[in-house]
Amino acid sequence: MAPELAQNIFKMSGLVTVIVVTYNSSSFIEEALDSIFRQNWSEIELVITDDCSEDNTVSICNQWLSRYSSRFTDYRLLTSGVNTGTSGNANRGLYVATGEWIKFLGGDDALLNDCLSDNMSFVERDSHIGVLFSRVNRYDEFFSPNNLLDTTPVGPILQGSILWPSRSAESQYRMLLTGDRINFTPSFFIKRDLILSLGGFDERFRLLEDYPLWLKLTKNGHKLFFMDKITVNYRQHKKAVNHTGISSIINTNYFNTESFRRKCTYPFLPPLIRFEQQFRWMVSQIFRIDFLNRPTVFNKLLYNTFTIYFNPFRYLIKFEKIIRKQKREFYD
Repeated sequence: MAPELAQNIFKMSGLVTVIVVTYNSSSFIEEALDSIFRQNWSEIELVITDDCSEDNTVSICNQWLSRYSSRFTDYRLLTSGVNTGTSGNANRGLYVATGEWIKFLGGDDALLNDCLSDNMSFVERDSHIGVLFSRVNRYDEFFSPNNLLDTTPVGPILQGSILWPSRSAESQYRMLLTGDRINFTPSFFIKRDLILSLGGFDERFRLLEDYPLWLKLTKNGHKLFFMDKITVNYRQHKKAVNHTGISSIINTNYFNTESFRRKCTYPFLPPLIRFEQQFRWMVSQIFRIDFLNRPTVFNKLLYNTFTIYFNPFRYLIKFEKIIRKQKREFYD
C-alpha cells in the first residue's frame, strides 16, 4: 500500500535531513521510509546509509525511492563495501547531510507523523537549543497496540531526572559519567553544525554511537533539552544489532563496554564511584558463564549478593553521600 501524504503540511522554513541508518533492515525498512514520507513537514532531505547489509535492504530502498523520491527536497542512498559499525554508518550519512537540523532514524523504527514539525516548532522557540529529546513508544516486534511495551521516559520529568529543565549541561555531564541515563535515543534531534563541530560519532566504538556523543555534548557545554511529546516508535526485535537473543541477568553487550569506560568515564569520576563501578565489573565476569547469567532466582540472588551486599564501596559511597554537599549528581 502506498504511503499517504499528511493532510496538513507545515511550510515553515528550515530543511531537515532525516538520516536512515540501516543494516539487514529488509523486514522493516519500508515502514520506516513510509513514516518519513508521511511527515507533515515540507522540506525534507532523505539520506539512507547502509552498512554492507547481507540481505536485500538496498534493493528495497532503491525500489522505494524510484516511486517516492519526488516527495523530498533531495535524497541520497549511501552504501559501503565493508561493515563499519553503527558509528561509522551514522557518520556517513551525517557528512553528506545539508539540512540545518538532523533526525536520525533506525531502519527498523518509525516517525510519528508530527515528529519533524513538533521538533522544529519547539526549537524555534529557543535559540539556545542545539539538541532535543522527546518521548518514545517502545514496541515488541510490531507497531500495534497489543505490542506496546511502554513509553519512555516513563511518567513526568522529576527534579532528579537528567532532563529536569533547570539542570545545566555540566550537571548532565556528571550524571552521565556514572552511566548512560538516556533510554530514549530514537527521539534524538540535533543541529547539524553542532554535531559536526564535535567530530560526529566516535568511530573507536563501533556499536556504541550514542552514549559517547551524550558525554561529548554535555562536556562541551551543550545542554540536552526535552520536549514532552511522543515522536518516534521504537521496535525491539530479535534481528536488532543490540539484541542478544538471550534472556539474561546482565546484557552481554555490557561486557564489551569496559574499554569505553576506561577512556571516557573512569578518569573523570570521583575515586569511590570509580572503584564501585570497577568492583561491579570484576564481579560480573563470573556471569559471562551462560548458566550463571540465566535469570533464575538463585542466579539473581547470587548477583545481588556479590554486587550489592558484598560491595564495600557502596557503603562508603552512602556515607560520603550523607556528608558531601556538592556535586551530588555523582551520588544520585
